Amino acid sequence: MIYSLKGVVQELTPTFAVIDVSGVGYYVGISLQTSQKLTQGANVLLYIQQIIREDAHLLFGFFTKEEKEMFNLLISVNGVGPVSALILLSSLSLSEAANAILSGNSGLIQKVKGIGAKTAERIIVDLRDKVGSFGNSEEKLSNFADNKNKNEALSALEVLGISRKMSEKIADRILKQNPEISVEELVKEILKNI
Repeated sequence: MIYSLKGVVQELTPTFAVIDVSGVGYYVGISLQTSQKLTQGANVLLYIQQIIREDAHLLFGFFTKEEKEMFNLLISVNGVGPVSALILLSSLSLSEAANAILSGNSGLIQKVKGIGAKTAERIIVDLRDKVGSFGNSEEKLSNFADNKNKNEALSALEVLGISRKMSEKIADRILKQNPEISVEELVKEILKNI
């Protein structure tokens, strides 16, 4: 079983990468999250999940062990295949996916292409007790995921051309110190801290 691949990114698209390991190119399915962290021509270490079917040997690669763990949890749910799991991991960050499962937010999970109401409910029921560990990963579960002020502030900053990922970490830090902050004040504080 292939556990990881260490090599050079030979080809890179949003959905797959070819990793050259000592002259052998491995075709690896990846999520958008992983794709954004890779650079063509650069060295990389990907954590691999190998899936062997009658008609194919498939490799799926992840930049972090946490993303690989979430992928394996998702494909353990009846009705969720590897492609659906990758689409979910491309659509939601690990913390968003874990928060949606923990809070029973099937609406958010159903927004992912190819996941219907029944599958979303099955994901929530099957994984609710298993995703708590994602609070200890590098991408901490946000206690403020449903915070309306935070979402409005981040949307306003996106309009200004500031990436959501960068401003979200700063917003979480500010909200920990001052949970009742207004949208306007939050935007100002984020801008000061960028």
